[in-house]
Amino acid sequence: MREKPTLRIPLGVLALLFGLALYAAAVVWVSPWIEQLHTLLQAVVYLTLGVAWLLPLRRFLIWMETGRWG
Repeated sequence: MREKPTLRIPLGVLALLFGLALYAAAVVWVSPWIEQLHTLLQAVVYLTLGVAWLLPLRRFLIWMETGRWG
């Protein structure tokens, strides 16, 4: 448990928002190439990209709360 306030949480939230905005911009940038794929393949790609940002989130939230990456 944290006993005193830390800047990790507000800075972490800002970093998370910034990172998600960059990730969304990257997906929008590659979307013209994805749109050329078959519809079912598009669904798989967008589903994968929609879930992929969650993979590093657990460790990031642990860092925000504890200051350690694991």
